[in-house]
Amino acid sequence: MSGPLTGIQVIDLSTIGMGPYATQTLGDMGADVIKVEPPGGDIFRHAGQQRNPGMGAPFLNLNRNKRSIVLDLKDSHERERLLELIDEADVFVFNVRPQSLRRLGLDYERLAERNPRLIYCGTYGFSEAGPYAGRPAYDDIIQGLSGLAALQGRSTGGPPRYVGTILADKVAGLAASNAIAMALYEREHSGRGQAIEVPMFETLVAFTL
Repeated sequence: MSGPLTGIQVIDLSTIGMGPYATQTLGDMGADVIKVEPPGGDIFRHAGQQRNPGMGAPFLNLNRNKRSIVLDLKDSHERERLLELIDEADVFVFNVRPQSLRRLGLDYERLAERNPRLIYCGTYGFSEAGPYAGRPAYDDIIQGLSGLAALQGRSTGGPPRYVGTILADKVAGLAASNAIAMALYEREHSGRGQAIEVPMFETLVAFTL
């Protein structure tokens, strides 16, 4: 498949909705996306309707146009294999907490030394610069904290209500794919990569306001 991102290689170390939606968008635009899964697989494999075990419809949709590899990052040899993939990549997307990545030697500073042109994109719940840094999050939490659930309830004259889809994941995923595309554009001028943070909470607060 060709597209505007043909020739761009993306290493996707993300699960569930936000990160995979961002990388699916990049893949739809022609990027070569390699999804890295742990030995047990992305837990989203088991969500929704499925004809075959571990191949749920939401997972298949969010991970189309991707290649796949299984790596156990607790194993030093398999972690080195991931580093070799990142050395050759244009983009690295993850939703692992930054503290965990640092312990694995996958922080931006160390990866940028190996690959200065790398676009490094963290997609997780809360900004590292904010008051909730490091806390876990999923879609319902972000819909509630961002005011989206309250807004949804107010529009029907009732109590707060969740939007009937993983809207926080999807909105933040689109923001991540846009940010990555802009970073790739900037790299064409500067020749340098950069680190990007796309936190669900801060992104959805801005979106809701």
